[in-house]
Amino acid sequence: MKILVDADSCPRAARDLVLRRAARSGTPAVFAANRPIPGIAGDNISMELCPPGEDSADKRIVELARPGDLAVTRDLPLAEQLVNAGIRVLDDRGRIFTPENIRELRSLRDFMVGLAQNNLTPERASAYGKKELKAFADSFDKELTKK
Repeated sequence: MKILVDADSCPRAARDLVLRRAARSGTPAVFAANRPIPGIAGDNISMELCPPGEDSADKRIVELARPGDLAVTRDLPLAEQLVNAGIRVLDDRGRIFTPENIRELRSLRDFMVGLAQNNLTPERASAYGKKELKAFADSFDKELTKK
C-alpha cells in the first residue's frame, strides 16, 4: 500500500499531516504536483514533479495507483477515476469517496462549473481551518489503520 497525494490542491496542513503519518508508519507516500513543493522528503516519501499542463499530476496519480492504495484529492474527476479503479479516496476535509456517492458529487460539481461558466458563481466553500483538518486527520487515520 502507498499513499498518493494530489499535492497541487492539497492544503499545506493536510500535506504536513500526511507526511508525518507516512514517516511514522513507514508507509510509502507519493506527492504529485506540477510545481516543486518544499518540505516533501523522507526515506519512504517521494515527490513526482509532473510536466506543466492541465491534469498531468492527475494522470501520474492514475498511472501509479493500484488497488489497496489510498489517495488524497479534492479533484472530483480524478477521484471518480480512482474510485472506479478500486482505489480508496478521500478529500482534504475527510470525505470518503465511494462508488455510491462519487457520481452524485461529480454531477453536482459539473453543475457548479456550468454556473461559473455562465457567470453565476455560487458562494465558495469555507476556508480550510482546524475543524477541516481534524475531520481529515480522523478519516485519514481510520483509512490508514484499515490498510
